Amino acid sequence: MARTPGEGRSGGRGRSESDRQPRDREESELVEKLVGINRVAKVVKGGRRFGFAAIVIVGDSKGRVGHGTGKAREVPEAIRKATEAARKAMVRVPLREGRTLHHDMTGHYGAGKVVVRAAPQGTGIIAGGPMRAIFEALGVQDVVAKSVGTSNPHNMIKAAFDALAGATNPRAVAARRGKKVSDLVGGSRGQAEAAARE
Repeated sequence: MARTPGEGRSGGRGRSESDRQPRDREESELVEKLVGINRVAKVVKGGRRFGFAAIVIVGDSKGRVGHGTGKAREVPEAIRKATEAARKAMVRVPLREGRTLHHDMTGHYGAGKVVVRAAPQGTGIIAGGPMRAIFEALGVQDVVAKSVGTSNPHNMIKAAFDALAGATNPRAVAARRGKKVSDLVGGSRGQAEAAARE
């Protein structure tokens, strides 16, 4: 019996366009930011052999972000490898009102140390270099960040991710401590958090 083009070996239909659509849409919504490209040279018998190392930040502007590095003989291939690594390493960070972080954080990696502070509405992203790319890809609109120590983008990015790994939201802390959100967060913000919870 001849199979139709859509049928697989088991007799069932193969993946249709509608099956692939959600993942493709998710992939296309990701924001990719190239932070830096490093050129390295290896001296061999016939001269120099060049290679490239790229570091890329990927995020969905809705609270997920990742970083990755890639090495190759050509720049586009290095960027592609870095982007794939960043997509696999994406982490979720809780955001307050979808625009800033819930609390201040510090992180360090090697000689890199970063201080990240939540900011009021209208502040914008006050951060330099690689950290600005992280917050833009993450979807943060108001934040103040300072790098203390190294300006090496690799260490700065890893220190920033170390800080973001410690981010929590009031709802999770309240559940862990067996309290209400309004008990932890005072004023109108606590009432708003409690209302959102209900």
